[in-house]
Amino acid sequence: MLAWGPAAHAELWGFVDAYGVAHFAPRAVDARYRLVHADEAASGPRVPGKRDGADALLTWMEIAPEVKALVPWVREAARTHGVDAELLTAIIAVESGFRRDAVSPRGAIGLMQITAVTGDRYATPAERRQPAAERLRDARTNIHTGARMLADLTRRYGRIDLALAAWNAGEGTVRRAGGLPRLAETRAHVHLVLELYWALLQRSQTARATRLALG
Repeated sequence: MLAWGPAAHAELWGFVDAYGVAHFAPRAVDARYRLVHADEAASGPRVPGKRDGADALLTWMEIAPEVKALVPWVREAARTHGVDAELLTAIIAVESGFRRDAVSPRGAIGLMQITAVTGDRYATPAERRQPAAERLRDARTNIHTGARMLADLTRRYGRIDLALAAWNAGEGTVRRAGGLPRLAETRAHVHLVLELYWALLQRSQTARATRLALG
């Protein structure tokens, strides 16, 4: 069983813009942001009604067409490569906001923001017949490639936070740091993914328990 490393406990805020893109931040950047998840110990007791915006955002992630279209591929990749579907979803949300055509200034491509070099590293022989820059624009291929990478990193590091740090900053950076790097960008990335993963996992487990109780 994978161990959870020490991670910051704070808040995750987010909103969905007019184009259906989800935005996340560790604080309320402006009035559009609503609380998605907060650690009880850090934030204290919640006031009734304060999580309405957060619940609306998580509900949007469950019903938005662009998110729902990915569910079969996310679940398929999760089963195939032995990672949590909720963790894959959290990575997609933070990396690309569910935008299939997202390309970063550093050339990271698609839903899970994978570079061509990394894409080739985690591609199957059949996939390598197509240039990485092309195949990573395919949503299903992108998700499976990211799931293979996540499974490999979690096996090697044994901790989800370190796997996410290696995803964001590179394996060499994590190795030189001897653990979670002291890079603000990397720590913020790890925190955001873990907070959203926890929120999605809680909602998923609650939904399963409800269905079992009703059955």
